[in-house]
Amino acid sequence: MPKMKTKSGVAKRFKKTGTGKIKRNHAFTNHMFKAKSPKQKRNLRKSAIMHSGDVKRIKQLIAYK
Repeated sequence: MPKMKTKSGVAKRFKKTGTGKIKRNHAFTNHMFKAKSPKQKRNLRKSAIMHSGDVKRIKQLIAYK
């Protein structure tokens, strides 16, 4: 049976932390900044940890990263 391939689009969007959690960036950061408060824009710059329900699916897609 051949190896699974890493999905390159997913590998660009998600990273594994040292403890095995999945790190992601926030959405809604491309345009319409006038409508967003400074606090919202500041918090959207930070990365976040994936929710546990999605972790298994993402780990399969970036198996070797």
